[in-house]
Amino acid sequence: MNRSTSENDSLESGARAPAPRHVAIIMDGNGRWARARGLPRLAGHREGAVAVRRAVEAAARLGIRTLTLFAFSGDNWKRPPDEVAGLLVLFRRYLAAETPALVRRRVRLSVMGRRDRLPAPLRRAVSAAERATAGGRGLHLRIAIDYSGRDAILGASRRGPARSRAGFARRLGLASGGGAASDVDLLIRTGGEHRLSDFLLWESAYAELTFASVMWPDFTPEHLETAVSDFRRRERRFGGLSKRAAS
Repeated sequence: MNRSTSENDSLESGARAPAPRHVAIIMDGNGRWARARGLPRLAGHREGAVAVRRAVEAAARLGIRTLTLFAFSGDNWKRPPDEVAGLLVLFRRYLAAETPALVRRRVRLSVMGRRDRLPAPLRRAVSAAERATAGGRGLHLRIAIDYSGRDAILGASRRGPARSRAGFARRLGLASGGGAASDVDLLIRTGGEHRLSDFLLWESAYAELTFASVMWPDFTPEHLETAVSDFRRRERRFGGLSKRAAS
């Protein structure tokens, strides 16, 4: 989507960034966290689900409007079949267990990515969770499962030409299943890696990037608060000049 009025005002005045409206997280390091403790990789993913709960609660407290989490990429099907099967079961159990809490907190859930390759029980759980939380007016939680940024862009392009960037962004949200959302303000990747891995490529064009060495299961509300505080100290220019350079 196009920059908001507040972002344009920030550009013109050279002011520091306000709190991020849209935070995206690549939740990396579950398997390595488990291996370091002599545990099966799936144990790391289970602990990662606990970290998701903490991150959702913290995001709501911090006033973040949209939180997008990268749970399973379109390339993750290359992983061992046992791990993939266990992950898909874990996703279904997470949705069943967390949906009542999301409803209480007025969190709206959307699941992004392809659904045709997901097992039928997981597809039903996704649909049930989205219906149950549809009335949420607080945090918009988007979870990317079997998601590819490139595929989402291709899918939006196949719908025909868009007249504006904002129109294409809305179409992109429809194509990915995540619904309309603003551009990513802050993108965080845990696990010590420094790449986007085909995540929200269009939406992250002007995102501020933070790469954390902590593995995802160890990611705490304090880590999120630190990343947000660092974001607010940055000056977002969107191709323009800094206040010092302009003067």
